[in-house]
Parts: sequence; C-alpha cells; structure tokens
Amino acid sequence: MGDIFISQAGYRPDSVKMAVMPFPAETFEIVGTDGCVRAAGSTVCAGADKNSGDVLYTANFSDFSEKGSFRIRAGNMTSELFEIGESVYEKALDCTSKAFYYLRCGCGLLEKYADRFRHGVCHRSLGYLWENKDISMEISGGWHDAGDYGRYVTAGSCALAHLLYGYILFPDAFDRQKLNIPESGGVLPDILAECRYELDWLLKMQREDGAVYHKVTTAHHAPFIMPENDRAQMFVFPISSSAAADFAAVCALASRVYRQFDSDYSDRLFEAAQKSFEWLEKNPGFIGFNNPPGCATGAYGESCDDDNRFWAAAELYAASGDDEYQEAVKETLKKDFSLTDFGCYSVGGFGALSYVLGAGGDSDLIKRFEDGFVDEAYRLKELADNCGYGAAMGEFDYCWGSNMNLLKHGMIFAIADRCFGKREFRKYAQAQADVLFGVNALGISYVTGIGGYSCKYPHLRPAYADEVEECIPGMVSGGPNRNLEDPEAKKIIPTGTPPMKCFADNVGCYSLNEIAIYWNSPAVFLLAYLSL
Repeated sequence: MGDIFISQAGYRPDSVKMAVMPFPAETFEIVGTDGCVRAAGSTVCAGADKNSGDVLYTANFSDFSEKGSFRIRAGNMTSELFEIGESVYEKALDCTSKAFYYLRCGCGLLEKYADRFRHGVCHRSLGYLWENKDISMEISGGWHDAGDYGRYVTAGSCALAHLLYGYILFPDAFDRQKLNIPESGGVLPDILAECRYELDWLLKMQREDGAVYHKVTTAHHAPFIMPENDRAQMFVFPISSSAAADFAAVCALASRVYRQFDSDYSDRLFEAAQKSFEWLEKNPGFIGFNNPPGCATGAYGESCDDDNRFWAAAELYAASGDDEYQEAVKETLKKDFSLTDFGCYSVGGFGALSYVLGAGGDSDLIKRFEDGFVDEAYRLKELADNCGYGAAMGEFDYCWGSNMNLLKHGMIFAIADRCFGKREFRKYAQAQADVLFGVNALGISYVTGIGGYSCKYPHLRPAYADEVEECIPGMVSGGPNRNLEDPEAKKIIPTGTPPMKCFADNVGCYSLNEIAIYWNSPAVFLLAYLSL
C-alpha cells in the first residue's frame, strides 16, 4: 500500500483531486510513471480527525489536468498509482455493474462471459415451503445476496431500486455499457437485462393472493464451496408484509422503466405490483419475519413496515396516477420514518424520490420531500467538512455495511445536485467515491479489482473456493465496523481502534468484509452520476 491516500479509481481532468497524508509534510510532487516530476505544490494541515484518530495533511492538485498515470510523493512516502482521464468512472461503473452477473443464481457462468470466474449450474432444485414441506416451488434465478447463497426479497428490492433509479436519472451512463453478459446486444441496455434476471426471480416469490415469501435459502449457510456444490435442500420461507410492500414498490418502479422496451413485461410487473398492494390493503397489520427454529440464515427482519408501505403507494402512484395510491401515500405519512434513506431496512427515500420525479402530485408534498433531501445534503456536508478524508460519516455510521452508508450519502449529494440544482454538492458526491476507492484511514480501495491496494479476500464463498488467486472484480466490501461483530474481527483488531480503522481484508471477518448486492448497487448509482 501507499502511505499517501488517493482515489485508486482515478480522477477526471476537471474534477477535484485531493490526496491525504497522515503525517507532516510541507510540499508534495506529482510524479509520472517515468519518474519525472510533473508538478509540485504545498500541503495544508487539516488537523486532527476524530473517526480515524489521525492528524492529517492534504494536497490539493485539482488544477493538474494532464491525462495519464501518476503517483503523489511527499517526504519519503509515495501513493498508489492513479489515473487521470475522462473515462475513469466509466471503468469503475462497468466493473461494479458486472459484479451482479457474477452473483447470478440458477445458472452456470460460462467462460466467454466470466473468464476464469466461471462455474457450473447451481441451485436448480425445487424449493419446499418451510411451513408445509409437502408443497414445492420452482424458485431458480435471481442473485446470490451476499457472501452466502441465499436470496432475499427485501434486499433484492433495495438493490434493484438503486439500479433502476440510476437508469432513470442517468440513462446515458448505462446505454453506452457493454458488460459482456449473455443478453448483451439485445433490446435492453445491459444493466436492465441484468435487473430483469433478478425481477424474474422476484415474480416467482409472489403468492397467488398477492402475499410475498420473504426469502429462499437452505436451513444453514453453506460451507465455503462453489455454488454448484451447494446441494442442500432449498426452502421457501414465510411471507412478510415488508416483503410484499417492497415487492409491490419495485415492480411498479420497474414497470415504468421497462415500458419503452417491452410493454407486455411492463404490464406483467404492474399487475403483480397491484396484486401485492391489494393484499397489503386487506392486511393492514405488520407481519414481521424472524427465522423459525432450525433456520440460521439471514433474516432481514424489520420492526415495522410503515416506510415500506409508503414506498409501495408512492411507486404505484407514479406508475398509474390513480388517486387511490395518492391517498395511500398521505395515509402512510401519518407515521414517523425517514424520507431520505435508501437502505435495505429503511426505504422511505425511494418513496419520496418516486413522488418528486413523478408527474403531478401534491405540490406541498413535493416541496416537503425536496426540502428533506436538500436539508439532509447540508447535514451530510457538515460531516464531510469536518473530516479530513471528506467522508460524510458520523461515528455511528461505521457499522456493519458502513460502505453502504457512505454510498447512500453520496446518493443524497448526487440527487441534491441532479434533481434540485444544488451544484455545490457534486464535489461532496465525488468525495464519497474517493473514500471508497482509497481516500480513507487505511488507504485501501474497498472494491475488488480496482486499484493496486484493494480488497482481495472478501467474505464471499465463490471467491474463496474458486482457487483463482485474483479476486472476482467489482465487489464492494462492507467496510469498517466499530462494533466488530464476528470473532475473527475481535481477535485481529484491538479494542479502542478508531471507527474508520476497524477493518481487515480477511475472509473470516464477515462483519467487516462481506459483500452484498445492496452495497454494490448504490456504488453503481453514484458512479453513473459521476461518469456524466
């Protein structure tokens, strides 16, 4: 690793460029790959940084716009290699987008698409209802959710929403993509073809009455084996109201996106959304999910479904303009929940964004949602301004999946700029991506395959079991977690370590270094924005 921290994804010629050093230095140099100094400048002391425990110095080289590959040098220290060029974010966007293909379930990954990361057909057996094992279902398809081989409706809906809103807001960023997936060259842009792979699985999870099963997993997580070798019985687990609401929301959202490409598929999605919304109306009480006795896979349980129902109503209103969904939006807003969050457990931001971007609606509500996003961007700006690394993160944001918090905050900045004309936030959106790619207290790129010092040993079964030395590229690691919630992390990282340094690139540290589809998806959204 280098001792001067830069974005290993690189910089556009006209972008803000900031290197950070956790040691004193008065000057810095920009050095080409030939060893020649291209430019030099003075550093600035940024002072003590609370969440890293470092005293920081920064080198601003934003005026340097020469294209090529460079390092920053100060004192006896040198950064990792980085590139300056017009397409740096496109490369990162394509890498994080292709990651979803590598996580496909129910098929084999062929060498012509997956190269050395190919594997055999997996998880094609029928799934049995956990509650009645005399009933079986065909449940193949979708994406493996995380480091395990489970598939979860709420998690998948969140990931799809990040990707679909990315396409709605930044279509040009995706229309140029050639991801080399089986559907490449077809009617759909590659990212929408990939999303359809997950949507087709989601549709299988809807019960005839509109309720939605919560997840499909085995009873216990598989050992660290390749997916085709995981032959344990798959089960379909009980319904939840949060699964039904998220399903209704994302199907309604997708119906709008796919309308221009395939009207029949769009109609099918909207009808599925309506059916689940009708079920929710008939079942107004919260139906939660907890793992039943004998099951030890991910639960994705929630304590209420108010934000989920709001999201569903807002998306159905955006897709149809029907007054019944408008009234449902207003009814759900009587409850208290975040209207700016884009997380797996807090989806109110999707509903607010849907309403703002939709055609028409209540002007007072639109202003309320707009003000909410802008106010949140200013709150996050203050956090970033008080962090020498530029991270819009408070101490408690460094939890399990902290990089999702980082990227969600980047989304807020991007939305404040793109949707509401607050141009000052672009540099803050970029700063969150810079943190992800190496401008952080460990200098590590948290995306596999991007940068000379990047994560190589994520908690991801096929990455461990494939016997390929290089890691599957494009996977976003969970990131620093001050709570150290697994035995290996507690053993490796001393008590009292500052939050930003509570990380280890270790396959055993699942609370730090697992991957997840809904951690990759906000990275795709943010990189699409930055690429334009």
